[in-house]
Amino acid sequence: MVVNIVQSLMQIGFSRYEARAYISLLEDHPATAYETARSSGIPTSKIYEVLAKLLEKDVVMEIVENNKKRYIPLEPGEFVSSYKSMINTTLDILKTDLTTMKKQTNVSYIWNVSDYSHFLEQSKRIIMQTKRSLLLSIWKEELDYLQKELAVKEKMGVKIAIIHFGKPAVSVGRVFPHPIEDTIYEEKGGKGFVLVSDAKEALMGTIFVNNTIEGAWSKNRGFVTLAEDYIKHDIYIMKIVKRFNNMLLKHFGKKYAKLRDIFSDEEVTK
Repeated sequence: MVVNIVQSLMQIGFSRYEARAYISLLEDHPATAYETARSSGIPTSKIYEVLAKLLEKDVVMEIVENNKKRYIPLEPGEFVSSYKSMINTTLDILKTDLTTMKKQTNVSYIWNVSDYSHFLEQSKRIIMQTKRSLLLSIWKEELDYLQKELAVKEKMGVKIAIIHFGKPAVSVGRVFPHPIEDTIYEEKGGKGFVLVSDAKEALMGTIFVNNTIEGAWSKNRGFVTLAEDYIKHDIYIMKIVKRFNNMLLKHFGKKYAKLRDIFSDEEVTK
């Protein structure tokens, strides 16, 4: 048990000797430096330095009895409450200071996302923070999961446009069904997902079997523009397909095979 307490104290900034000295004083106090060194196993050459550090931390108090300096530990409950208050105050200050630092830089990064649950929660966060527009390229399972958040933002006036692979069961925003979802799945080896918020933030990924995922999130302008253009061009194509499907099939064949062959510019030969 003592070993675990020492490890816990070290995790919040104590040295090993400081942790052992504090525990020793809790077990027997008031105690002189020599008595504390003996009971804790700390070398006598180090004990005064250790006690000085604990005094700085306000974890022990020094008293004088019979012309000898003795040390008393702060009670555990008081120690924990004091430490928690100090940490909360420090974190509040850091939050303000770090936010200020963030505003002073325009550097943006692309972060990898490899956990499916985290990917979905990130999607929810992005959607709920959106103020003007949402673009989505998505499959049924992920759309079902995000339906509630999307409905909330739609009621708030956020414009929503969705490319949906397969027959959509959810009616939210402007939905453009993609007609060749099975072919796309075979080509990519998984389900694609793209989310763009207010043209400022994007989350992209490919979801494989068993919900393994390779994804990325960023506010990088190039990354966001790429994701935005990807969805917009798919919407352009869906509008064309809706109005000129027979002509496209006639010229490019079943599932628009010739159209999707980017390394040639051929039509179906009769």
